[in-house]
Amino acid sequence: MNAVAASFVAAGSGVFIFSLLGLPLPWLLGPIFACLIPALAGVPMEGVKWLNDTMRTILGVAVGASLTPAVLAGFPSMWPTLLMVLVMIAAVGLIGVPYFRKLCGYDFPTAYYGAMPGGLQDMIIFGEEAGANVRTLSLIHATRVLVIVVALPFFLQTIWHADLSNPPGLPIATIPFYELGIMVVCALLGWRGAKWIGLFGASILGPLILTAAVTLADGLHFRPPAEAIWAAQFFIGMSIGSKYAGITMTEIRHDLLAALGFCLILMGLTVAFVQFAYALDLAPGMEALLSFAPGGQAEMTVLAIIVGADMAFVVAHHILRIFAVIIGAPIAASLSKNSEN
Repeated sequence: MNAVAASFVAAGSGVFIFSLLGLPLPWLLGPIFACLIPALAGVPMEGVKWLNDTMRTILGVAVGASLTPAVLAGFPSMWPTLLMVLVMIAAVGLIGVPYFRKLCGYDFPTAYYGAMPGGLQDMIIFGEEAGANVRTLSLIHATRVLVIVVALPFFLQTIWHADLSNPPGLPIATIPFYELGIMVVCALLGWRGAKWIGLFGASILGPLILTAAVTLADGLHFRPPAEAIWAAQFFIGMSIGSKYAGITMTEIRHDLLAALGFCLILMGLTVAFVQFAYALDLAPGMEALLSFAPGGQAEMTVLAIIVGADMAFVVAHHILRIFAVIIGAPIAASLSKNSEN
């Protein structure tokens, strides 16, 4: 059995076992754990990148279809928490870089791009250009996303009693066929167009922007069906778990433990910023947690859809985080490296 087939079989088994046991988010957490365990045991696992990106377009359409005129009118009121996102990025860098540099013994490029809470692919590209250890970066960021995606549902259930069992959308049979067609067109054209112009996060942001435009023009009145969101969860979960394929015992002892320690730092900072935003009544607690948690943009969108959070609020904060890190990371890394020398 090849690596891709092994990942599909494991992910499908995870959905079945989680559903059978009544565990939360079987379509997301089931594939994560079912692929993670054999990957750590040395079984070759691999996702399908173009298929994963295709599934992410569903999430972009889901957010874009939620951006009605009433929702957009509330954007200016987000500025205090959006500003807090920039402060949090600075705090993560000030704590994370010394942690990886001094405590874990990484070189500066690896420490810097390992600490920055940006997209995995972007941080690996920047890090590789700066001379960082690419394998270490991939393990650090994969672990960051894994820990946050696994931990958040339990926080949401325990603190806010969020119902994670609700369908994430209407059944496909209840949505007009022509609207499904519009969603497919927005997903594919938005993705390819965004990729053509070099927009970061093209597979999500392209469909989001195009779908939002169609929605505001009164051309779309539904979000993607539940079956599509479940499919997106499945492939995102499979991708997260499969990233640990080929990990060695040396990497487990050093890189994985270093990444887990960093996750504790990130969770502490997240809780502090969420508490501050909630105490000042800047955002509801659940939305604040989903907005400040430095997980992947796709994963946070999935959780926002499932728990019925304000998707526009959550996604706006994650777009700003990713954008700020992508734009600022190379500049800040260069300045920091020069001062260090």
